[in-house]
Amino acid sequence: MQRQTEPTSSTLQLVANDMTDIMENLDTRELDLGDGEYDTTDTNIPEKRLPFTAIYHTVGFKEAQAKVFLSSPITAKVLEVERFTSAQDRFNVTTQRSVNKSMPAVYKIELKHGEFTWLVKKKEKHFMELHREMRTYKTFMRLPLPTRSHTVKRKTVTRSEVREMPNLPRGGEDMGRDEQVSSRRKQLEDYLNKLLRMPMYRNHHATMEFIDVSQLSFIHDLGPKGLEGNVLKRSGGHRIPGMNCCGHSKMCYRWSKRWLVVKDSFLLYMKLDSGAISFVMLFDKEFSIKMDSKDTETKHGLRIDSLSRSLVLKCSSYRHARWWGQAIEDFSKKYGAAFLKDHRFGSFAREEENIPAKWYVNGKTYMEDVADALEEAKEEIFITDWWLSPEIFLKRPVVEGNRWRLDCILKRKAQQGVRIFVMLYKEVELALGINSGYSKRTLLQLHSNIKVMRHPDHVSSAVYLWAHHEKIIVIDQSVAFVGGIDLAYGRWDDKEHRLTDIGSVTLSHMEQAEASRTSVAAPANGSGGASQNNGKGIFTLTDSVDQPRLKGQGRMKRTRFSIRRHLQKHGLAHADSDSDLEEEDKSGSMRSLHTGVGELFGNTRFWHGKDYCNFVHKDWIQLDKPFDDFIDRHTTPRMPWHDIASVVHGKAARDVARHFIQRWNFTKLVKPKYRRLSYPHLLPKSHTTAGEQRYQVPNCINAKVQILRSASDWSAGIKYHEESIHNAYVDTIKNSQHFIYIENQFFISCADNRHVFNKIGDTIAERIIRAYREGKKYRVYVVTPLLPGFEGDINTGGGSAIQAVMHFNYRICCSSSSVRSSLQDHEQRRPLHHFTA
Repeated sequence: MQRQTEPTSSTLQLVANDMTDIMENLDTRELDLGDGEYDTTDTNIPEKRLPFTAIYHTVGFKEAQAKVFLSSPITAKVLEVERFTSAQDRFNVTTQRSVNKSMPAVYKIELKHGEFTWLVKKKEKHFMELHREMRTYKTFMRLPLPTRSHTVKRKTVTRSEVREMPNLPRGGEDMGRDEQVSSRRKQLEDYLNKLLRMPMYRNHHATMEFIDVSQLSFIHDLGPKGLEGNVLKRSGGHRIPGMNCCGHSKMCYRWSKRWLVVKDSFLLYMKLDSGAISFVMLFDKEFSIKMDSKDTETKHGLRIDSLSRSLVLKCSSYRHARWWGQAIEDFSKKYGAAFLKDHRFGSFAREEENIPAKWYVNGKTYMEDVADALEEAKEEIFITDWWLSPEIFLKRPVVEGNRWRLDCILKRKAQQGVRIFVMLYKEVELALGINSGYSKRTLLQLHSNIKVMRHPDHVSSAVYLWAHHEKIIVIDQSVAFVGGIDLAYGRWDDKEHRLTDIGSVTLSHMEQAEASRTSVAAPANGSGGASQNNGKGIFTLTDSVDQPRLKGQGRMKRTRFSIRRHLQKHGLAHADSDSDLEEEDKSGSMRSLHTGVGELFGNTRFWHGKDYCNFVHKDWIQLDKPFDDFIDRHTTPRMPWHDIASVVHGKAARDVARHFIQRWNFTKLVKPKYRRLSYPHLLPKSHTTAGEQRYQVPNCINAKVQILRSASDWSAGIKYHEESIHNAYVDTIKNSQHFIYIENQFFISCADNRHVFNKIGDTIAERIIRAYREGKKYRVYVVTPLLPGFEGDINTGGGSAIQAVMHFNYRICCSSSSVRSSLQDHEQRRPLHHFTA
């Protein structure tokens, strides 16, 4: 591919442009430094592998600080020589010599660098252009220019270093003969290998462009190296709801020069001047390559289709377009075949074997494992929640200050260089009071490495009735928590499901000094909890001083007493339960929880401020004051929370991360304020490195895992909506043998296909009918909350949201379109003994 030089105002280019006559008279065969003024040692990358975080530090392609190569050498081998004849020359062949001249040689070159191997195709003229560029660069480096801030910094080298530029022998005229071709092939191979052994020339942007490498070529976690190079890409082609017409008219087209990078599960292009990644296309079941002019609507065009976009590229020639199209197609099929097909239940992800996995019931153990996994993050943290409360404590009781508070964990990791990306559901504020705007502002103020998006914009996208209800946490794309527990108020609970929680926590132990050192101080504005060390070995955490005094709340009395007896008094522990309490010794010393940090004075508090809640009694208010009570915890019981979650590792975690990345990059595309460089595009790690786990959640077992999802055009920017979760539900019910147990916060499914279109209710009815006909015993157990989690008093006519949800919940068994009615109609209203609701 012919290199296109971009105009620049750098001193190097200005000098080179004024030296045309001088350069023409220089001998291209014998050029050497001779003066030893410049550093040719390779101090670019000392480490063996480039870290994955290098994707966030890309710079312009001509910048000297661009980190590209590893510490290992690069070797080149010319595999074969191809000859192509143009259509015009085929009719003008008169002599063997004219045939030779009309058939330019194309050299297929295999390059190896560390664990990476790739192919490039170059013509004779490309070698000449490279040599001319190196000659210009060499001449410039010999000029005695004064040192300025904008000039290239020069360094000295030792006399023992290699200072001679390799020769590029001139090609013979009789290139049609086999011996001449073989000889020229060897000459070019030697020339290229010598050039690549000299860091001064190897690190030049022209050399990197010649061998098709960039700052993303040799990052281990991005997988094998695919095709790269300069392209002209056409604007438009995105599948954005309501905007699909944009870019389809030729008057709207805009061609831009970009650097294309192909990896095993995606491709991307970058801006040459800044090195910024400006688009990422994930491989999917609709991924295809088209090279016909009628498909590309451009001469020498290449069209790449997926569920999210039709990307049109322009190449320099028909041969060039064919080579690139075939190379991308072959590479994607060789390394990314798993992403190019539909999988079970219509999922984007395949089934993975021997995945370490673990189930959680209730939030206690889930949040503890989340906290430990976050602490182990080295590169990235992805979080998406329906609701996120920054000030919640992931480990309780709170005996280490604010160390395990979510916002403090994220700030600590961001300060260590971990990139943190959070996606929050943007609620309709008139309908919900979760205040995602406050959560976003709070997180963004912690550190510049934390980026937060809210989605969707309801007005512009016309999305009012749909919500992202995902609860996902991904660490380094290697550990993924998926389930039904938000990192939000009211979700932390254990099997005790306590109804009351009063008092505070005081820690007294010789190790409290270490706890105070590792804890993070609370915000000084009074919005957070107070973390104190009084200098006498007593470490405390109490709620903020401006907490309103509610009925029955007095001064905290810090005296020693039995925690066990106090918990029993308030019904928080059984009389015969001592699983969490140590026996009191004969001297009357206080029992302590098995926290590993010492004994606790006073009454153990698990839910602080807004975390003590009863959303049926009263919805959350003033979320910007997280440690102020909003209900009287002395008169109103808290609402227990019961839910499940899971954690997966390896390739399954990669699939969860891929889903998050797809949503993040799509949101960045459709919301203009996120298009700035401070909100980067995310890249999925390769499945080939998924087994290299640095951390694993304890007590996991190996399982067969498949990631399922619900996704559509407004949430992920894909052409067809995916309902693999729904399909899996239906398949599981159909294939159940003896019973199914369904526990859900909202169980809504109808048989009328007018208001609710999911097939859960119909499938349950069909499975019961089949069991009835076969004379087999079959049971269906459905458990839903007594009242949905919405504020209101159903007895007084208040709580319209409660009434609406209960209406649809009860339709499954109590309406004309219910499962029960469907069964009774089918069996001519015989008594039905196989349905339990």
